[in-house]
Amino acid sequence: MFLEGVFGEKVSLVLEIVYFLTIAFTVILIIQQKGDPLKTISWLLVLFLLPIIGIVFYFFFGKNYRKEKIFSRKGIADLEQMRILNQYQFIELPHSNLFKNKKLHQKMHIMRLLLNSSKSLVTEYNRVKVLNNGENTFKAIFQAIENAKDHVHLEYYIIDDDKIGNQLRELLIKKAKEGVKIRLIYDDVGCWSLPDDFIESLSNAGVEINAFLPVRFPTLTNKINYRNHRKIVVVDGHIGFVGGLNIADRYLEGNPELGIWRDTHLQIEGEAVSSLQVVFLIDWYFVTDQVIRDEKYFRTEKADEHHLVQITACGPDSNWASIMQAYFAAIASAQSSIYISSPYFLPNESILTALKTASLSGVDVRIILPARSDSKIVFWATRSYVNELLEAGIKIYFYEKGFPHSKLLIVDGVLSSVGTANMDIRSFDQNFEVSAIIYDEAITTELQTYYLQDLEASTYITLDNWEKRPRWDSIRESVARIFSPLL
Repeated sequence: MFLEGVFGEKVSLVLEIVYFLTIAFTVILIIQQKGDPLKTISWLLVLFLLPIIGIVFYFFFGKNYRKEKIFSRKGIADLEQMRILNQYQFIELPHSNLFKNKKLHQKMHIMRLLLNSSKSLVTEYNRVKVLNNGENTFKAIFQAIENAKDHVHLEYYIIDDDKIGNQLRELLIKKAKEGVKIRLIYDDVGCWSLPDDFIESLSNAGVEINAFLPVRFPTLTNKINYRNHRKIVVVDGHIGFVGGLNIADRYLEGNPELGIWRDTHLQIEGEAVSSLQVVFLIDWYFVTDQVIRDEKYFRTEKADEHHLVQITACGPDSNWASIMQAYFAAIASAQSSIYISSPYFLPNESILTALKTASLSGVDVRIILPARSDSKIVFWATRSYVNELLEAGIKIYFYEKGFPHSKLLIVDGVLSSVGTANMDIRSFDQNFEVSAIIYDEAITTELQTYYLQDLEASTYITLDNWEKRPRWDSIRESVARIFSPLL
């Protein structure tokens, strides 16, 4: 018995030493990441309060792989598709007649920023159609696919096995049997609930379908936190779609608890479609190691309209958070107005400071946020920013008609962004995102008109009323705010 007791004590001591060494190692690892101090503190807090769970969560969700470059697609610019695309002559920023427009000229620094940070080309000959909500968006996408003659490329975060998902599946199977080349990328986490037979039916029909960063348990994986949030469709290389809508019935029918799913998408024809094509084919290379060399995929067609469009993509594989940088530059240099709509609003310190500084400088800053959300934690964390935004004179509106899923930035009536990136830390730093930055008064005015209509369906929040909210709400907001960098 005595020996058993001594042995037990030694085992216990060894386990304690291993335990504390593991904690110490993880703490050092977190600190060495040299990331956002708030995010670092949040992870350390989780680690100290919930040591074992904290360690597991950190290795699943917390490591900064942008610096470690586990995705490492840095040589992608040398691939054939980039070489082919760069053969085309797009506009030269200092020389285009379009920049005689003073408002456009004031945004040239943003174009240069995206050229340098993400090799995003500025295109001029484009036709852009704004698509509001599911009915208009799915009708346009399905019609374009129905008319496809050569190829259809699709990339989505979520595809549901529901009515609209099965309509798309049947259409893709039909076109594949007609000889149209179909390539489809779906995010493995976003499509976890998608049945195997849904995927197999597409594959058996000749659709080339691949998951982005498959996650398999119980193997400890570092991929779960880095998701492909892009929504891209390219048909025959001359028509493209990008925006906030996934493939799910709620984008068409709404949600019983939240109401309509208010969203915004774009249909683009012209030179910018080649940029969307490149984003897709780079992702295709990433998931398949297949380099697409056929020049038919890169035939740049000029539309008969003039709208400046710059497609920019970013993710943990890139050196720069280009979409966040573009937002920061646009907000910081705004002259008259900034209109934002984001379903998940968790800005980093740079964006938050830029917004407050702009408002205090006399710029009209308005933000539409959800009155109800599909994520309770994000909902309360978002509301934790309202008080300081109101104190800076920013106008806050809670959308009451449904769930505002649009990802919109509208600046000075001449610059607008429509894409997949939310105004939050995850979109800025962890997800693979894509946005269309539009430098055009006509398109921006149209988006602004829809934005003002959404304001009419929203409740305007005043600082006086906000400070009278229940004390318990304020506590929930504060707790959610602490953990928001981890979301």
